[in-house]
Amino acid sequence: MIIGIPREIRPGESRVAMLPANIAPWSGKGVAFLVERGAGVLAGASDTDYQTAGAEIADREAVFTRADILLQVQAPGANTVNGDEDLARLRPDQLVAGMMDPLGEPAIASTFAKTGITAIAMELVPRISRAQSMDVLSSMATLAGYKSVLIGAGAAPRIMPMLMTAAGTLQPMRVFVMGAGVAGLQACATAKRLGGVVEAYDVRPTAREQILSVGAKPIELALETEAAEGGGGYAREQSADFIRRQQELMTEVLAQQDLVITTAAVPGARSPILITAAMVAAMKPGAVIVDLAAERGGNCELTELGKTLEVGGVTIIGPENLAASLPIHGSQMYGKNMEALLSHLLDAEGNLQLDFSDEIVFETVIAHGGEVPHKALRERLGMPPLAPATTGEETS
Repeated sequence: MIIGIPREIRPGESRVAMLPANIAPWSGKGVAFLVERGAGVLAGASDTDYQTAGAEIADREAVFTRADILLQVQAPGANTVNGDEDLARLRPDQLVAGMMDPLGEPAIASTFAKTGITAIAMELVPRISRAQSMDVLSSMATLAGYKSVLIGAGAAPRIMPMLMTAAGTLQPMRVFVMGAGVAGLQACATAKRLGGVVEAYDVRPTAREQILSVGAKPIELALETEAAEGGGGYAREQSADFIRRQQELMTEVLAQQDLVITTAAVPGARSPILITAAMVAAMKPGAVIVDLAAERGGNCELTELGKTLEVGGVTIIGPENLAASLPIHGSQMYGKNMEALLSHLLDAEGNLQLDFSDEIVFETVIAHGGEVPHKALRERLGMPPLAPATTGEETS
């Protein structure tokens, strides 16, 4: 079995799918690695490092031509800039694993299926205990939550901690995190370590204890939230009336904040608008908003992806692909997720085992054998359900 690791080609993407440390454990297990020249340089890994770990260095064409399995960070689907270049290089008998944004770009599943490729979308790894080591969304959200606080602190006209000086006492920054998923909790913890007074809000009632566990104070609004939690620990998409009432109650909270970090996301849907233009106008001059939901339209009505705006004295930042700004640890975490996936898919001799009765396989494979086996994606694409025999066990 030959596993290929190409260099990421999307502009701004500095991570790599696996580091040398993720390759070394496979020595003598019937698996060979083929790494594109320079693939890991931005993540702190040289070609020599990969060779020492047992990998062969080759050019891009050789990696795509010879590999049985291709591992990418941003595969076609996620890479909407120049991902089509890679699609043209793929052959029907290959397996591709990487982030593919299948819920946002479901047509990529049909594209892969038409070419006969087996595709595994890492965003769809189920949030179950035995799949935690493969959960790339949690890994990358951890880094995004951390970096969002640094970005916000850097843009703010005040310091984060309280200082008592000969020139007087400097009050600590008030930090408010909207959404207490992985990114939000990491943002809370980071802001707390930097000395901020941290509060957080999440529509899910179960998030209260998690907010407290990272040293933040939970903000509670007079809203009915019993049905707010969906599958996998994500928030369920809410009604327009619920969101409007939430915005009204949140205006007063936001008016007191120095730094606001928004993280609310619904898989496969546009990010909910939590902060309207009117709410921004009610915030104090010098306040900063870092919108981690910018890639899905933003939680702030005024957010523009990849831009920093100033509106009425409030700075609004819409960062893009934050995890790529931390390529060494981003690659370390992503590589470990990929290493866990390979351990799950390959047997002791390095042969690929695809068992569709396994929840991890069933939930992540979006194209196989010329079909789209993923139930939710078939529904999104208007396809009829597959016959049970189509999703059996396959060995290669």
